[in-house]
Amino acid sequence: MKKTAFFFYILFSSALFAQQKDSVALRYSKTITAGAMSKNLHVLASDEYEGRETGKRGQKMAAAYIANQFKAAGIPPYKDSTYFQEFPLNVITPSPVEITVNGKSFTCNKDYYSFPGQSEQKIETNNVQFLGYGIDEPQYSDYKGVDVQGKVLMILLGEPYTKDTLSLITGKKAASMWTSYYKTKLEKARESGAQALLVVVDDISKSLADNKHRLESSSMKLDLGKKEMAVIYISQEIANAILKKQTIEKIKQKIAASAKPRNTLAKSALIINIKNNVQKISSENVLAYIEGTDMKDQLIVVTAHYDHLGADGATVYNGADDDGSGTVAVINLAETFAKAKKEGHGPRRSILFMTVAGEEKGLLGSSYYTDHPEYPLKNTVCDLNIDMIGRVDEKHANNPDYVYLIGSDKLSSQLHSISETENKLYENLQLDYTYNDEKDKNRFYYRSDHYNFAKNGVPVIFYFNGVHADYHKETDEVEKINFDKMEKITRLVFFTAWELANRNERIVVDSNKK
Repeated sequence: MKKTAFFFYILFSSALFAQQKDSVALRYSKTITAGAMSKNLHVLASDEYEGRETGKRGQKMAAAYIANQFKAAGIPPYKDSTYFQEFPLNVITPSPVEITVNGKSFTCNKDYYSFPGQSEQKIETNNVQFLGYGIDEPQYSDYKGVDVQGKVLMILLGEPYTKDTLSLITGKKAASMWTSYYKTKLEKARESGAQALLVVVDDISKSLADNKHRLESSSMKLDLGKKEMAVIYISQEIANAILKKQTIEKIKQKIAASAKPRNTLAKSALIINIKNNVQKISSENVLAYIEGTDMKDQLIVVTAHYDHLGADGATVYNGADDDGSGTVAVINLAETFAKAKKEGHGPRRSILFMTVAGEEKGLLGSSYYTDHPEYPLKNTVCDLNIDMIGRVDEKHANNPDYVYLIGSDKLSSQLHSISETENKLYENLQLDYTYNDEKDKNRFYYRSDHYNFAKNGVPVIFYFNGVHADYHKETDEVEKINFDKMEKITRLVFFTAWELANRNERIVVDSNKK
């Protein structure tokens, strides 16, 4: 009995020891302050920075300011005397796309439309592969038996339902289902190697009206020098001309009645001609690299996007929360780790603090980095991404001490466990996993810079406070920021990064959730 008791005493003591606070980490965490972040945010989210739109003067000013903060903290330039990873961009202004089917010409922005930013190309084919409701719905599509590499595909917009359920799904519910699945269809089509995707729209006039602003606005893309899959939204009239012997309405009725796929290879002559008006510009990610000690080849990445929506005349979209809050958190974290290293407590693994541009244009800066990593992705342990942590959403109006965590368990169970443990030890915030649900119709997991790391197999955590009434409006101002809340969340990121950078074993990648 004595031996047994002693054994359990040792186990209990070990567990207590493992859960003890790190006094060194605790000391340095106190350099993360609401005051420091407030000082930086009052600069970056001021009208002087013109809304920090990617490629514009205000964004360049913000990049210089962030680099100067890294320099003042004693962090040397990461490469060739620079803090900047520059990346090329194309600004593409709207230009009509030409479409003919079996010799008949149709009218752009009447019979069909495409959003600015399509790769310039001319596509000619005599075969269009119709795939019903899309290539990600095998129960309604014969996609698995169809080779779509290099082909022109045509799908129906929306989701299939049987006649018993169709009448029950209306309004907002139907719209949310479309939102949830639509991007997946595009992603699947691109992954398949398709040359073009034709999306059949039920009411082309309404769709044109709903997308008027986007169709008339310029688009920004990474200048990668390669063609991307064309995506064209077409009327049922064009679809019927392609199908010849069938009509879209009859096909939809049959699918609704039987839930069976209605796929076919249409033998029609199709010509798509896309031309662009392109202005070439550049932007930059701002990098602060703190080299580790005995495991310096392994890397922890901490990210936030510093760009926002710019200005519309005299109206400036300052983006104090989105994502000025995350940007100043990264600055403060870099300063804290730099101070620790200077005083002999540097991290064992290296840490890259990176503020990225182009997030509001489609995660462009982080996409460029993961395609052109300055440090190998195979050596990248994880990405901790901070995007909007300075406000309180409606759900938590009575409890500001919360944060939404997204993605922590999707690639590494250890990362999730470490995150939970560090929170219990130090900050005790309410960790809300509502948006971590793969069925989340908002799809936040796919909408910030961590996603470009995750899709490359790098574990991630996305720290987020949820949307609010000022999201993407000119009213997202510094005066509405809760800096005490920001301080607590930033300290949680610090403790998590500290543990990840200093623990003996690298976290494992042991999951692959969608």
